[in-house]
Amino acid sequence: MFVKNNQFQKFPNKVWLSSPTMHGEELAWMTDAFNKNWMSTVGENINEAELAVSKKIGCKYAVGLATGTASLHLAVKLAGVKRGDLVFCSDMTFSATLNPVVYEGGIPVFIDTERDTWNMDPAALEKAFEIYPGVKHVVIANLYGTPGKMDEIRAVAKKHGAVIVEDAAESFGATYKGVQTGRFGDIGIISFNGNKIVTGSAGGMLLTDSREAADKARKWSTQSRENAPWYQHEELGYNYRMSNVIAGVIRGQLPHLEEHIAQKRAIYERYKEGFKGLPVTMNPYDGQNSVPNFWLSCLLIDGEAMCKQVRGERDALYIKERGKSCPTEILQTLAAYNAEGRPIWKPMHMQPIFRMNPFVTRQGNGRGTTNAYIEGCGEDVGMDIFNRGLCLPSDNKMTAAEQDKIIEIVRACFD
Repeated sequence: MFVKNNQFQKFPNKVWLSSPTMHGEELAWMTDAFNKNWMSTVGENINEAELAVSKKIGCKYAVGLATGTASLHLAVKLAGVKRGDLVFCSDMTFSATLNPVVYEGGIPVFIDTERDTWNMDPAALEKAFEIYPGVKHVVIANLYGTPGKMDEIRAVAKKHGAVIVEDAAESFGATYKGVQTGRFGDIGIISFNGNKIVTGSAGGMLLTDSREAADKARKWSTQSRENAPWYQHEELGYNYRMSNVIAGVIRGQLPHLEEHIAQKRAIYERYKEGFKGLPVTMNPYDGQNSVPNFWLSCLLIDGEAMCKQVRGERDALYIKERGKSCPTEILQTLAAYNAEGRPIWKPMHMQPIFRMNPFVTRQGNGRGTTNAYIEGCGEDVGMDIFNRGLCLPSDNKMTAAEQDKIIEIVRACFD
């Protein structure tokens, strides 16, 4: 029913990767801030949003900050990262996970990915501690809303006396063994960026059980003003505190978290069913121990079903082959029909800015170039997933009919 002149009809309205879903309460709380003239970084919306998040996560304190990145920066600072420190970081993630490490002068050491959840590989982390035994900080991300192997990662970090900073920016509402993500690090963060499962258009929160850490984060985030009758400053500060207006959006969004997760899960399951028979798999998760928030549904093409694809720094080319496809073809085809997908996060060790940084697989030290297998160091899992994977349109306002059409467009790429 979607075919016209042997081609699919273009979507009249763009189908987004993941856009904000508003409900009305957001505007009511923003208006409340306006009417009460609480338009700064103090007010009832901030207080209530922090309280609601700390209750949901199960931590004692949640500190509302301007962005998820600001939250990570203060988390890294609280964790004690200093200039010159090596820090073990997730490799397949957005750069915001590790940029704060660099802000503090730390040196990211990238830890390869495992296939079961697409997150930091505990075996590679253990190998990294063998190679760099003095490291005391680990920064981990839960990719696309899926918890990593938290028990194993925590056991490795504890064995070596390392502090964990958990980047749960993408995984708010996801659980591992019944515990909310954001609780598995010594310090955690979540994000309310415009494309997240709950949004404030911006914003983030630092999560901690330490009153001292929460107070320090609040102080740093408001330019480190001391308790004095004048502007007294004794340490470096930042303009990182959350706006009460942004907090109003978040306050209105929070009651809909579980609703959004259910919608995202339905999208994932429809894709999984719709792609049966194709040489592809969906982004995996540990169904026995974890419940993702299904923020983004992703596709991984079987190796033997990949057509020839070449990626440069900013461009990609492919050669069409019958019965085969590749991320470049699928993404370009979706875009032609007015639907937004995107590549899997390009691993950090492949990024030009970080190509001189150490990278550790479960076999040892290695540096990938163009091949997914590093001579003497085994498989580069993150590179392989990047080469064969893509993120599908996952907007929870997408209709079942629109998703059916996307499924047919993807299937047609393999004809």
